[in-house]
Amino acid sequence: MVIYLFTSLFPNQTADRPNAELRADRRPIPAGGAVTLTCNVNPSSSGWKYLWYRGDKSTEYPVTQDDGNHSNGQISVSQGGVYRCKGARGDPVYYTHYSNSVSINRILSNRAVVTLQPQWTEIYSGEKITFRCTIEGGEDSEWEYEWETTSSDRSVTQSESFEFSATVYSDGEYKCKGKHKTEVLTSTDWSTPFTLKVSAQKPKAELKADDTDIPIGGNVTLTCSVSLSSGWQYYAWYRADKSSDPSTLKDVSSTGQIRVSKEGLYRCRGGRGNPAYYTEYSDSVQLKENTVANRAVVTLHPNWSEIYYEESITLRCEIKDGDDTEWEYEWETTSSRSVKPPKEKEYRIGRAYTSHSGNYSCKGRKKSDQSPTGWSDPITLTVLSNLPQPVLTVSPLWLSAGDSVTLNCDVKHSSAGWRFYWYKATPKLSDDPYSYQLLSESRNGTEKYSFIVHGQTHTAGYVCRAGRGDPEHYTPYSELKFVWSGDLPSSASLTVSPERVQHFISDSVSLKCEGNSTQWRVRFQDDSNLRDCSWWGEMTGSTCTITSYISINHVCWCESGSGEFSNAVNITKQKSDIILLSPVHPVTEGSSVILSCTLKYKDPLSNVFFYRNNKLIQNDTRKQLNISAVSKSDEGFYKCQTSWRESSQSWMSVKGEYDCQGETPCPLK
Repeated sequence: MVIYLFTSLFPNQTADRPNAELRADRRPIPAGGAVTLTCNVNPSSSGWKYLWYRGDKSTEYPVTQDDGNHSNGQISVSQGGVYRCKGARGDPVYYTHYSNSVSINRILSNRAVVTLQPQWTEIYSGEKITFRCTIEGGEDSEWEYEWETTSSDRSVTQSESFEFSATVYSDGEYKCKGKHKTEVLTSTDWSTPFTLKVSAQKPKAELKADDTDIPIGGNVTLTCSVSLSSGWQYYAWYRADKSSDPSTLKDVSSTGQIRVSKEGLYRCRGGRGNPAYYTEYSDSVQLKENTVANRAVVTLHPNWSEIYYEESITLRCEIKDGDDTEWEYEWETTSSRSVKPPKEKEYRIGRAYTSHSGNYSCKGRKKSDQSPTGWSDPITLTVLSNLPQPVLTVSPLWLSAGDSVTLNCDVKHSSAGWRFYWYKATPKLSDDPYSYQLLSESRNGTEKYSFIVHGQTHTAGYVCRAGRGDPEHYTPYSELKFVWSGDLPSSASLTVSPERVQHFISDSVSLKCEGNSTQWRVRFQDDSNLRDCSWWGEMTGSTCTITSYISINHVCWCESGSGEFSNAVNITKQKSDIILLSPVHPVTEGSSVILSCTLKYKDPLSNVFFYRNNKLIQNDTRKQLNISAVSKSDEGFYKCQTSWRESSQSWMSVKGEYDCQGETPCPLK
């Protein structure tokens, strides 16, 4: 039944429909209590009865007699909700406007409590935590939840619980309440605020040892703790035998204590939560074992401190004054290999990589009582990615009759197990300019890095390389080196036109190859480079013609398609305006030879001075140096000088006279 409240009637009327006004004597409705609502008509007049409504406009319903006591425009309510009223009088009934809405919250007797999981005394930035709103006592109900916080964290969600990673922005108070799912504006009171304090800095674990010396056959107790906070569920322990940075996980303990019997550098850290949150590492504690008198030594087999990619080597742990059968072994290394050496006497590296480089140490431990030796001194193993490049030197560079050729092959650490292999070059007029034939005397390699070639009379090229190990690993070949002969062999020869050593830069010089072949090339060698004719001029058939205006000072020779070398000559093209005219080929003993000077612009010559090995040998009006019967003593460097101009010097070679033909050396007459 609708509640109607009547007042006395007044005859006066107003032009506008009056408004009803609603007010409550208090809010919210306390647990088990009620609130008095008062409805008035404004402007004030008489004769009104009052209608009461609860709910929003779409779902409101009249408040009936059963909903509470009321008189004189008042009603007492104990249900939460949104209330309105309006006045009514007369017949037909005249209504005021609806009053303003008044929201009345009903507070339940249940109590909201904020709990933190885990229940730790201090929270650190980065830890996972959960806030939960628990509704205790009072009415049974299904709940919705509301949270408020003074923090600047945006992780708060309107649910029973929420998990988040704590940060310094999470500092603040957190409170919650439960809201009745079916009764509007019906809730618990706010919980007591929970104050959260988050520390920005991780805590640091503390490690203590009851002794730093481990007795033979005994152990030491380590204790790890974290002060000023709670909930540390386990402790992680780390040990490194020789490194200053212990990083290998050795054990996990939930008690904060472990007993250890091995020396090393120890540290620990605490962990709690899921996922685990770890403290900072503790400071390191060094433990040392009392050792036996025996001494451990690492040896290399072969004894090479530097090895090369994919070579093999064995490291051996030798215990001085100890029987091999009574020892176990431990190894430590600074190498970057993920696989550590085995606990055996020998550590064999079958194929070495650069990651094997590092220091290696070992120690022994007696099988009977586990008493250890001290760690050996470290031995350094270096693995290089590339095999060394050998360097070949030859002596002499120019051959004389009866000379032997000495070859030296220089390799880094040439005494470290290398065997040396010696090769003679054969010209190939193709993309690969030479093939190499192993000298028969070095088929199995030589232990010495020096090798003597007997009986070499003509121009030749040589290379070397070295090998070691089982299986044997070889270095690259050395650079090709030549020894030269000025003698003209019958199978291949080089002639020069004009037939002299020195030429003006503007001269055209022809180098002609002759012999038992139809294919030829001309080679030029300066201090470090080996060139073809195309570098300086043009090769036509068997003749190289040099017309370029460029200074050269080179040894030249021919190479045939049939694999032979010619004699070699020195030629120069120079910017000087004076040159010495001297033989380009060796002069035979007993023959005559004439040396002279010439000027570029054919100016008449005055007195000409001739020098041998920088010593003046002729100073008169003659313009030529005439040697009627050349002897070995006439061999040397010659130059000429006239009118304050001086030529470059050139070598004149003298050979013995042969009484036979061919390439075989013959006795001197």
